[in-house]
Amino acid sequence: MNTVGPYHNRQETYKYFSLPFCAGSKKTISHYHETLGEALQGVELEFSGLDIKFKDEVMQTTYCEIDLDKAKRDAFVYAIKNHYWYQMYIDDLPIWGIVGEADENGEDHYLWTYKKLEIGFNGNRIVDVNLTSEGKVRLVPNTRIAMSYSVKWKKSDVKFEDRFDKYLDPSFFQHRIHWFSIFNSFMMVIFLVGLVSMILMRTLRKDYARYSKEEEMDDMDRDLGDEYGWKQVHGDVFRPSSHPLIFSSLIGSGCQIFSVSLIVIIVAMVEDLYTERGSMLSTAIFVYAATSPVNGYFGGSLYAKQGGRRWIKQMFIGAFMIPAMVCGTAFFINFIAIYYHASRAIPFGTMVAVCCICFFVILPLNLVGTILGRNLSGQPNFPCRVNAVPRPIPEKKWFMEPAVIVCLGGILPFGSIFIEMYFIFTSFWAYKIYYVYGFMMLVLVILCIVTVCVTIVCTYFLLNAEDYRWQWTSFLSAASTAVYVYMYSFYYYFFKTKMYGLFQTSFYFGYMAVFSTALGIMCGESKEVLLPDISRWKLNTCSSVSSHRENEEI
Repeated sequence: MNTVGPYHNRQETYKYFSLPFCAGSKKTISHYHETLGEALQGVELEFSGLDIKFKDEVMQTTYCEIDLDKAKRDAFVYAIKNHYWYQMYIDDLPIWGIVGEADENGEDHYLWTYKKLEIGFNGNRIVDVNLTSEGKVRLVPNTRIAMSYSVKWKKSDVKFEDRFDKYLDPSFFQHRIHWFSIFNSFMMVIFLVGLVSMILMRTLRKDYARYSKEEEMDDMDRDLGDEYGWKQVHGDVFRPSSHPLIFSSLIGSGCQIFSVSLIVIIVAMVEDLYTERGSMLSTAIFVYAATSPVNGYFGGSLYAKQGGRRWIKQMFIGAFMIPAMVCGTAFFINFIAIYYHASRAIPFGTMVAVCCICFFVILPLNLVGTILGRNLSGQPNFPCRVNAVPRPIPEKKWFMEPAVIVCLGGILPFGSIFIEMYFIFTSFWAYKIYYVYGFMMLVLVILCIVTVCVTIVCTYFLLNAEDYRWQWTSFLSAASTAVYVYMYSFYYYFFKTKMYGLFQTSFYFGYMAVFSTALGIMCGESKEVLLPDISRWKLNTCSSVSSHRENEEI
């Protein structure tokens, strides 16, 4: 037996025997185990005491009796009013059953007392399990209720590797709307790539042609043709960003999150991780720890390029930024789970294990990546000399302000993924098993392309307004996608779910905040690695400009 809990609050689960169920006479089971992912997800496996042997049929047999006093009756009545269901496993195949039901008037409450199990086998492997709840008994105080079960075995043609297919919902995940959303996002990608290509190839080609003509002009004509737009800020555009330590740590963390997302999706596509309890979470933790050098490399190299000197502090912040955010939220919610005596309460040993992973795996690997990043790509290689004195930023129209660009920058990336967000939310907060990781991979690629294109356009408009503060603006314009995702989570909570209570509300909005923040950091990074190279291409004419001026000074 695993857990019980209210049907509308999937994450609010309790131990099976927190309700006054009784157990069978058999005391032990040979293959009980829990992994780190299972412990974090609140899996509480408890042996039911039911004696089931392979291919041995059992007629309806009473395995225990409940002495129903007033306290036990009240517990069952509360569970029935809140639509409590329970989950159990046979050979790692999940089964769900309802605790009981009330009559139409809601005055009398009934408990299902008979578990009718039908188990399908193929060769010597169990491939299918069905549970039918029967034996409806009215709850009356000071009575004895007999709990019974039966087991029937039948041959099945289902292959062992396909036994989880019955739990999947192709009509939901492969609906026409899902395909249409992918096609719609793909068309958005084509449009944005065309827009960016037009800006970079058509507009900038005119600028390059203008500079080539200036090569043939004399000094008087060249002085009359003054620079304009983004070429005015070529001496300031590679100036270090404000708060370079935080900025570099965010970029490194974003690179790591993107690497984890890509690797975990590929593994899920190959291995079908949904068939094992907690395997997705365990894989994500392992991959996150293993990719820590990516965080250190990109964060450390960028911090070195910006002239940062406190690289050890940057390494610590980069290494513990995401783990601290996740663990802090989880431990806060853990206090609420402990208060509710929920199975979601993280055991102390599991918390110690997670802390050990952070200090003895993530931190050393991050240190290795930081050292490699600083030594291999930590030297500035900008094509333009940075001016000693910052150029004053002129006044510009309101829609060219960085705050406006940031707010508008996340709309199109969110538009390309919000349908997929619905399917992901439904699989996590409802009872669907997400298995279409090919769709998720396509959406991840589309998200990256759309984010890159949008932020290139935003950065171009900002530089055209002669504002060289592009680093934080470009990062936040992509990261603002997370704000729209979090706003969508409010809509989903109030209109698509029937969740209630302090525990489920704090659990939902706490972990949605973590998810949205991680998504924003990943989006902010996804183009940050490319934009310097693009900016270098856009600004390569500044080398010739600088050389003209140096020759004139000489």
